[in-house]
Amino acid sequence: MTKYCSDLSVSSVERLSSKHVLLKLTQASPFPEMFPGQFVEIRVDHSPTTFLRRPISVNLVDTDKNEMWLLVAAIGDGTRELAELRVGDSVNCVFPLGKGFTAAETLKGKRVLLVGGGVGVAPMLFQGQKIKDAGGTPYFLLGARKAEDLLELDYFKRTGEVYITTEDASAGEKGYVTDHSILKTLDFDFIQTCGPKPMMVSVARYARERGIACEVSLENLMACGIGACLCCVEKTDEGNLCVCTEGPVFNIKKLLW
Repeated sequence: MTKYCSDLSVSSVERLSSKHVLLKLTQASPFPEMFPGQFVEIRVDHSPTTFLRRPISVNLVDTDKNEMWLLVAAIGDGTRELAELRVGDSVNCVFPLGKGFTAAETLKGKRVLLVGGGVGVAPMLFQGQKIKDAGGTPYFLLGARKAEDLLELDYFKRTGEVYITTEDASAGEKGYVTDHSILKTLDFDFIQTCGPKPMMVSVARYARERGIACEVSLENLMACGIGACLCCVEKTDEGNLCVCTEGPVFNIKKLLW
């Protein structure tokens, strides 16, 4: 797949929480086709402590408005700088990078559960939209520590069926995503997930125990995005693989978890 290095314009900034910002980027020409699970590498221009690009999952591609959405968690110097971008600012991005989830078109007739935690909900919205566009109904299971950490709920509710867990019971059911009652009342054919590693390990264990096909989107440190720096290596049944080029999405059968 062709990679692009382009200066994109910020067309919208939505502050979703005290540390989360939804950036919408655009350019004069139409964006190339991108797939849920892929990511971009953004150059951070005004942070003296940030020397490498920052990998951000593609949250959605709005072809009508020619916008690419990026959900940014401002947790370090680089992402805090990105969270301060304003409409009209320019950002240099390399995209699309990595391999995404199994295409929604091949999942027709299957009941698919999309599990997201924290900023890991970003590719879940994109995949859910693809499933909806293909004529299916995505089931979202979203987890957070507390209600204010739940992101983009309005978008998720417009896309599919939404189920929620919070650790403090401030929204949805109390506990972790694998504690939700939906896992006891509905049968699923496929699970796709992204979020903190402990959450994904638990989801993978649930899937393995029930013989459900499952893919996870890893969040290893991807400093270059092209397999050169080897920062993101993951041990698999084929040996060590670069998450940025061989993933970030992997079938759990390949992972040594």
